[in-house]
Amino acid sequence: MENPAPFAALVRNAETAIRDLFEPTPLQRNDHLSARFGADIWLKREDLTPVRSYKLRGAFNAMRKRVTPGQATNAHFVCASAGNHAQGVAYACRHFGAKGTIFMPVTTPKQKIDKTKVFGGDAIEIVLTGDYFDQTLAASQAFAAEHGAQFLAPFDSADVIEGQATVGLEILEQLGGAPDLVVLPVGGGGLSAGITRYFLDMAPGTRFAFAEPLGGASLQAALQQGAPVALPAVDNFVDGAAVARIGTLPFEALRRFSPADVHLAPEDRICITMLQMLNHEGVVLEPAGALAIDVLGDLGDLSGKRVVCVCSGGNFDFERLPEVKERAQRFAGVKKYFVLRLPQRPGALRDFLELLGPDDDVARFEYLKKSARNFGSILIGIETAAPQNLTALKTRLDRAGFVYRDITNDEILSELLV
Repeated sequence: MENPAPFAALVRNAETAIRDLFEPTPLQRNDHLSARFGADIWLKREDLTPVRSYKLRGAFNAMRKRVTPGQATNAHFVCASAGNHAQGVAYACRHFGAKGTIFMPVTTPKQKIDKTKVFGGDAIEIVLTGDYFDQTLAASQAFAAEHGAQFLAPFDSADVIEGQATVGLEILEQLGGAPDLVVLPVGGGGLSAGITRYFLDMAPGTRFAFAEPLGGASLQAALQQGAPVALPAVDNFVDGAAVARIGTLPFEALRRFSPADVHLAPEDRICITMLQMLNHEGVVLEPAGALAIDVLGDLGDLSGKRVVCVCSGGNFDFERLPEVKERAQRFAGVKKYFVLRLPQRPGALRDFLELLGPDDDVARFEYLKKSARNFGSILIGIETAAPQNLTALKTRLDRAGFVYRDITNDEILSELLV
């Protein structure tokens, strides 16, 4: 990743060039979070770039270095992505007038495909191939080699890292000084590598905390092992940061940190943060975009500190909102699912319903089958206002002699029945 020019100078050049595309994204003080944590908390709104994520910065910077002035139409770029990187590459291709071929998994939601088409217009072609991203990536790299096109990596590239570092430059200029702490979401590591390296030169006293999804902690694993390692499995819910292996170049910039600097966010808790930001602030964040905010409560005492959280993206498909709400309620303990064994007699269901509290609501009801001649099983979902209400309901069920099973956190039964 070394370059003869000082890194900060390279980032300044990249930032100057990026102004052809968009103005600096806002750095906004958040009163709600500041009051909650007794700190001065600012949000760097990368969800407000033209493609609603920071990925445009790295894609643009890498592309501008490969486009010969006056011959942009002869340039051909290839990438593999199911989300923000694809949209950044598409937008940059249209800006330069270069040709782009974007490979996406067959399983990519139509909303993401359509948005990529809008950003790229006639400059790009989308190829749907592979059920899994590894298959898509292999196909894209083979295509680039066969056609003599330039492959644009999403994070494992010096030019991409340099472009993402412009976020750090803007933070320092907008804040008018160095913050005490910057909280960064981590996927492949390009954003974190760029910002931390820039701050090392320009604001070395600032501390960093890194946020990874619990089901995709590739940076923490690499720091523990001393080198990038492939995770055996990844939870893809936080699709913008669910990376099985941190990038090689990003890790070189991040290896100076400790595993203790990495904080893991449970996927269901991220859903609570997304809903809070939507309902309280009117801010739409994708799961990866909410990571930095979500771990604030894990960072110890922030009293009096000036903290910047980078909100990395807002490409959220509202068709996912029911799932987000469901996961948030389960994590908060205000929604549970039971398989209830009821005697086959008139009034048995009424006896159960009479045990519900004033804030308990039936959200799901399904008769499953007779489990014996005199008994039947019912799937029932209960929503309530506070977790203790469901604890009290269980106590009343036990006292009344009802036979039931809480399957809320039973992965197998919950997946089959709910």
